[in-house]
Amino acid sequence: MIKSYKARRTVANTLIYVILTILSIIWILPLVWIVMTSFSGEEATFIDHVIPTSWTFDHYIDLFTNTKVFDYPRAFLNTLIISIFSCIISTFSVLMVSYAFSRLRFKARKPFMNVAMILGMFPGFMTMIAIYYILKVVGLSQNIVGLIIVYSAGAALNYFISKGFFDTVPKALDEAATIDGATKNQIFWKIILPMSKPIVVYTVLTTFIAPWTDFILAKMLLRDATDQYTVALVLWNMTDKEKVDTFFYNFCAGAVIVAVPITALFLKMQKFYVEGITGGAVKG
Repeated sequence: MIKSYKARRTVANTLIYVILTILSIIWILPLVWIVMTSFSGEEATFIDHVIPTSWTFDHYIDLFTNTKVFDYPRAFLNTLIISIFSCIISTFSVLMVSYAFSRLRFKARKPFMNVAMILGMFPGFMTMIAIYYILKVVGLSQNIVGLIIVYSAGAALNYFISKGFFDTVPKALDEAATIDGATKNQIFWKIILPMSKPIVVYTVLTTFIAPWTDFILAKMLLRDATDQYTVALVLWNMTDKEKVDTFFYNFCAGAVIVAVPITALFLKMQKFYVEGITGGAVKG
C-alpha cells in the first residue's frame, strides 16, 4: 500500500515537473530570443533562429549616440523621473491609508473601504478620456508631471495587501507607545514603519513597476510631445512599419536595457517582496 502510494506520488510529481518545465521554456524563449537578437550582427531585419551567427554591441551604442530620430536616453530619463516620483508619492500614500484602515476606528471606515474596493474593480483605462480632458484644462496633458499626478492619485486604492500586513503587527505595540505618550503619527513613523520592511519593499516595487512599464496612459496623455516621451512610446514608434526595418535591432537593445534595472531591483528585493505578499495575505 505504501509502495503504491509512493509510486503514484512519484508519477504525479514527475508529470508536474515536466509540465512546469515546458511552460518555463515557452515563457523564457521569447526573452532569450530578444536578448540574443539585440547582439546580432546579421544584416537581415528578422532572424528565425535564436542564436545569431555573428555578434555585435553596435546596436546598444547606436541607441545612445544616434538620437536624431529616437531620443532613447531622454526617454529613459523621463521614464526614470516619472517612476521615481510616482513611487515615492504612491508608497507613502498606500502605507498611510493602509495603516489608518488597519488601526483607526471611525464611522466612515467601512464605507470608505467598500468604495475603494468597488472602484478597484473597474479597469483604469475606463477613465482615460476624462483624465485627458481634465489635465488638458489645467495644461498638463502634454507633460510628464500630469503622468506623475495620475499614477500617484489613485495609488491608495491598492491598500488591501498593506492593510493585511499591518493587521498582523501586534496592537500591543501601539497601546504601549500610547501609554508612553506617543501620538498616532509618531507610532506609525517611529515604531510600525521600521518594523514593516517587507511591505515597504513590496509597495515600492509595485508602485515603481507600474509607471515604468505603462504604455496606454502615456500614449493617451503625451501624444505629440516627443520630448516628454517615455521608453515605452519610443520603443513602440521603433516598430512602426516605415521604421522597423531600420530600427528593429535598436528596438531589441532598448527592450533589454529597460528591463535590466527593474529585474535587478526585483532580484535584490525578492525576499522582502515575497514576505510582504505572504504577510499581507494573512488578514484582509
